[in-house]
Amino acid sequence: MKLVDASLLSIALALIVVGLHQTMVNGIGFSYPMFMFAVGLLFWVQLRRNKVLEEIKKESSKPIKGGKIRIN
Repeated sequence: MKLVDASLLSIALALIVVGLHQTMVNGIGFSYPMFMFAVGLLFWVQLRRNKVLEEIKKESSKPIKGGKIRIN
């Protein structure tokens, strides 16, 4: 996990905690934007993870250049 991913995940967690606090104090109407922003950040983290996994999958499926593989 890269620094950007860890930061996004931490910010999303902080927004969820603040949103829960605001829900208990002021109601769901005041905390709704925080929850939606946190969900957006979580989707962004998932998108970044899927892109990395897709790149790894592409690289591992490429044929090896060269001839025959020797086993000693």
